Amino acid sequence: MSSGGKDSTLALDRARREGLDVQILANLYDRATGRVRFHGVRAALIAEQATALGLTCLQAATGADDFDQAFEALLDQLKGQGCDGVVFGNIHLADVREWYEMRVRAAGLEHVEPLWGDPPIELVYEVIERGYRALIVGVDAHRAAAPFLGRELDADIVTELGIAEGLDPAGERGEYHTFVYDGPAFAGPVAVRPGQVREADGHRQLDLIPTT
Repeated sequence: MSSGGKDSTLALDRARREGLDVQILANLYDRATGRVRFHGVRAALIAEQATALGLTCLQAATGADDFDQAFEALLDQLKGQGCDGVVFGNIHLADVREWYEMRVRAAGLEHVEPLWGDPPIELVYEVIERGYRALIVGVDAHRAAAPFLGRELDADIVTELGIAEGLDPAGERGEYHTFVYDGPAFAGPVAVRPGQVREADGHRQLDLIPTT
């Protein structure tokens, strides 16, 4: 499952290095906006990212009232296409992992968590050291990551995130979100340009516009 961010990309990277044959990128997006919820990334960019990663893209639109049903239907589609399991990029939020794991296993699929339990800051450094390039596209306007909106994630930013009081350096609690547009697993970069900044419910999102 992918939101286009650094955690899902690193989870894919690790899964492939561990010998898993990952073939499909699955993505749920908000039907009202056509964007990944919280990240604000356009569904069309997730599809472009999948192509660049050599993956088939399977997407489904959902709303707040039918997320469960849409997710379970997506799992059924994956099962029907011959998938044995689903790779996630969760790190340490046990309630989030449990919610997904229960449904994945109920669908008869293996639930795979390549990043689980590793120190968050080490995971973010690994993203950079592996050569992935990610833009910070969403921030909590009231947290220390807010000034980094629109910046490319680099070691200096990670260091600042790591020393900020009360901040998860991986952004696991919504402090910030990223979109990965290039790296060693990509056939080529996903071409984007920055658009407008939108603010709602205490969060800011940078609209990335496809340029291909």
